[in-house]
Amino acid sequence: MDIYIPKNIERVIRVIEDGGYEAYIVGGCVRDSLLGKEPKDYDIATSASPEKIKELLGEYHTIDTGIQYGTITVVSEDDYVEVTTFRVDGEYNDNRRPDNVMFSDDLIQDLARRDFTVNAMAYNHRTGIIDKYGGQKDLFMRKIRCVGNPIIRFNEDALRIMRALRFASQLNFEPEVSTAQAIHKCKNLLKNVASERIAKELDGILVGDAPANVLTDYSDVISVIIPEVRRCIGFNQHSRHQIYDIWTHTAIAVENSDNIREVRLALLLHDIAKPDCCCFDDEGNGHFPGHERAGVEIAERVLQRLHYSSEVISCVSTLIKYHYVTPVDDRIVVKQLLSKLGKDCFFKLTAVIKGDSRAMQSFCFERVQILESMEKKANEIINNKECINVSQLLINGYDIIMLGAEGPKVGDVLNALLSAVIDEKIPNERERLLDYAKEIIML
Repeated sequence: MDIYIPKNIERVIRVIEDGGYEAYIVGGCVRDSLLGKEPKDYDIATSASPEKIKELLGEYHTIDTGIQYGTITVVSEDDYVEVTTFRVDGEYNDNRRPDNVMFSDDLIQDLARRDFTVNAMAYNHRTGIIDKYGGQKDLFMRKIRCVGNPIIRFNEDALRIMRALRFASQLNFEPEVSTAQAIHKCKNLLKNVASERIAKELDGILVGDAPANVLTDYSDVISVIIPEVRRCIGFNQHSRHQIYDIWTHTAIAVENSDNIREVRLALLLHDIAKPDCCCFDDEGNGHFPGHERAGVEIAERVLQRLHYSSEVISCVSTLIKYHYVTPVDDRIVVKQLLSKLGKDCFFKLTAVIKGDSRAMQSFCFERVQILESMEKKANEIINNKECINVSQLLINGYDIIMLGAEGPKVGDVLNALLSAVIDEKIPNERERLLDYAKEIIML
């Protein structure tokens, strides 16, 4: 089978081969090509040493991104291509990276050190596909399988546990038996991995095409990085609105939502406080008063611990805070929400509520239609440039000062005017606004 290689990448390979060395595209670009997907980037492995790579590619701009590990980044027609010398890894003592590497001229040795069979294939037009470890078969069988002993692979680099789950979610694959067993057995090694690296892989799991099975089948792994979810696993909600326990509901809600990181993070954590807020009525029905507010506090701690940015934390917290609101198909309500949340957050909130609703009893699906109608109204309001914030009012703070208001009163008057316009009590017309402002100031 021939794999397409962009001309600029092919030129780099040819320059190295013309110098008497082997060169292949390797890893994810081969995997994605075999799956019929366009690779995001191309990596090249070669028998040439780092010094020889730089010598052979002297016409290119090169960057010593990881030269101690044999990696040179080559800038080719605005593409950044990593070219790495074949290598054998030394001992891993920190569950993260090898203490040292030994360069090699043997491609098979280089492929043997890689994480999963689907990432351990190489290709060039001269040799075709080189697949020593059965990557093509595992692609066909939709399996994630470690190269060699999975216990050893995960002890070398514990982040591979999360990478396995990310590939399972993104490709809709399943870890094969021995790899799955090793994931469960080695899960506590994740405590040795930097939070930023964990968060990046968690994002990849959440925004994949099939995160639900990963979240439920490997809930013990997720519990290592987010211990707060343990109480949600298997927690019966005893609610007429719910079909599933809290964690299964969470997983299904994530998968049935828009593929947006903040939306899926919010759904991952939206019910995390329910076990703490659970109470029962006289008929034994479960209720969770205040779980959204308590959930915000827990979610903020979790996201801070994983070193998410303040912007992401703020957005996710807002989505959790309002995820429990009842959708109302009313223009004024939509304008109020747009004003309070802003355009971006409004649409993310409707996505969260839709995902939440799709993981409940079927009668809750009616909310999805209401939310879609609200989204349509929101787009009309935005496209028509209807007034939903103070800057769109046809008077400003100076006008209010000229009417005699001072200090904080100016802002209070402007906000009162905005509320009146949003609630359609008065039109956004200058004279009407001035008259209404005078009434407010005189109160």
